[in-house]
Amino acid sequence: MLGVIYFGYDPTYWMVIVGMIISMLASAKVKSAFNKYSKVRSMSGMTGAQVAERILNSQGIYDVSVQRVEGSLTDHYNPSTKVVNLSETVYSSTSVAAIGVAAHECGHAIQHAKGYVPLSLRTAIVPVANISSKIAWPLLFVGLLINSRSSMTFIYAGIICFSLALIFQIVTLPVEFNASARALKLLTSNGILSDDEVGKTRKVLTAAALTYVAAVAASILQLLRILAIFGGRRD
Repeated sequence: MLGVIYFGYDPTYWMVIVGMIISMLASAKVKSAFNKYSKVRSMSGMTGAQVAERILNSQGIYDVSVQRVEGSLTDHYNPSTKVVNLSETVYSSTSVAAIGVAAHECGHAIQHAKGYVPLSLRTAIVPVANISSKIAWPLLFVGLLINSRSSMTFIYAGIICFSLALIFQIVTLPVEFNASARALKLLTSNGILSDDEVGKTRKVLTAAALTYVAAVAASILQLLRILAIFGGRRD
C-alpha cells in the first residue's frame, strides 16, 4: 500500500491540493488588499516609521527602535533586539495600508513590553519549532525507507516534530489577532487615522491575519494526511 501511495496513485493527495489552494487564496487576498490601500494616502500624512515612533512613545516604550529592512511585506518585530523592522513599502509610505502594518508590528512590541503570555510562549518555543519543522519530513522518510522494527520509532518522531511545528502556528494566531486589535485601537486613540481610514486599514490587517489561519488549516490537513499514510505502517 505504501508503495502505491508514494510511487503511484496517492488517495490522500487531495489534502495537499486543498491546503495549497487555501494558502494561495489567503496570500492573494493580503497582497490585493495591501496593493489597493497602499494607493490611499492617509490624511495625517505620517509615514509608517513616524506612526511606529508615535505609537511606541504613546505607550511609554522608548527602548524599541524602528528600522528599515529590504523587501516587500517583510515587516516584523524582533523581541530579542527590540527592533520594529519595517519593509521598504511601509517605512516611508504614508498610505493607510503602510500605517496599519507599522501599527501592527508596534502591537507586537507592546505585547512584549506588557508580557503578553501567548507572545512569551511563542518566543519560548521558536527554537523547538524551527528544529522540528526541519527534521519532521526526513524522519518520516527514513521510517518509510527502512524495513525494520525501528522504522516506527522514526515515524512517531516525525509525527511528533510535525505536531510541534503545528502547535507553534496555532499559538501564533492569538498573537497576530491581538496585535492587530491593539493597532486599530491605537490608531484611533492617537488620532492618526479617521474612522473611515481605520476601516480600510482593518481590511488589510484582517487579510494578513487570514494568512496565518490558512497556514494552520494547511498544516492540519497535512498532519491528517501523514496519519492516514503512516497509520497502517504498524500492520
